[in-house]
Amino acid sequence: MRAAVVTEFGKPLAVGEVPTPEPGPGEVLVRLEASGICHTDIHAAHGDWPVKPTPPFIPGHEGVGVVQAVGEGVDAAKVGARVAIPWLGAACGECAHCVSGWETLCEAQQNTGYSVDGCYAEHTVADARYAVPVPDGVSSLDAAPLTCAGVTTYKAVKVAGITPTEKVAVFGIGGLGHLALQYARIAGGITVAVDVEDAKLELATDLGADHTVNAATEDPVAAIQALGGADVAIALAASPRSFEQAFASLRRGGRLVCVALPADGVLPVPVFDLVLKGIKVIGSIVGTRADLAEVFELHAAGRTRVIAEGTTLDRVNEAFEDVLAGKVPARLVIEL
Repeated sequence: MRAAVVTEFGKPLAVGEVPTPEPGPGEVLVRLEASGICHTDIHAAHGDWPVKPTPPFIPGHEGVGVVQAVGEGVDAAKVGARVAIPWLGAACGECAHCVSGWETLCEAQQNTGYSVDGCYAEHTVADARYAVPVPDGVSSLDAAPLTCAGVTTYKAVKVAGITPTEKVAVFGIGGLGHLALQYARIAGGITVAVDVEDAKLELATDLGADHTVNAATEDPVAAIQALGGADVAIALAASPRSFEQAFASLRRGGRLVCVALPADGVLPVPVFDLVLKGIKVIGSIVGTRADLAEVFELHAAGRTRVIAEGTTLDRVNEAFEDVLAGKVPARLVIEL
């Protein structure tokens, strides 16, 4: 099969023939149709994070395809089913986190395209328990970004506890932000889209944003405070300055939801404001299998739009460059 492989951190991915994997006990073999390109894949390929994957490996955790074969112990009826393969490749299923509905916090979890091979390939194997069915009403091109960008921002909106008429500022309108904006609106929030590119803000307006702020031409903190301050700020831009602005944009009792991972990994928080204004800082990781099923259900019902462009496996290195240069409107998806 053809695949894109990280052979060395910081080097271009090698696209070529590799052996097709065989499903082991509890696994399914999936013939992939689409694989979204997430910024996390670039971090993986560059070895940016403290806990690094081990080359050679195949990145990608927004995979969608059809089950072609099953391993021992897996119901053969799964063959022919279309499934999504998310970041959470597997968890222990037994720890306190898993049994309380927080499997994404399991310390024994495996992560697709990071600790196990992922979806930049024609085929991959996945834990049958964590491959999530994709409804017929959701295309593979749309389902791929929903498998990470969608479920990640959907979970962020959930943990924020947004209630109708609360003002929600979304910092960063891209692959994640254009979906976060829609989920915040579904929850009843009055939305403020913040970005540094007019094109992204035009997209936000098209998706129903109530207000837009170009942080390159005006102070987003002053602009949002002039609206009364944000009840919730969702930080999706991997910029330390953006995080600081998101925190400062909050009104008393507001919540900062941290999703993006800035390079320096440090969030300076003014404790005086944190305490006296009763502000909460919340870290939000990707959603569970149940969350992803809800994301697909909302999309099948016509409640969300995915802004995505197709590309090819052979162009994966150019695609990485486009993402890093900010040339992608929302999401690029490898079509296989």
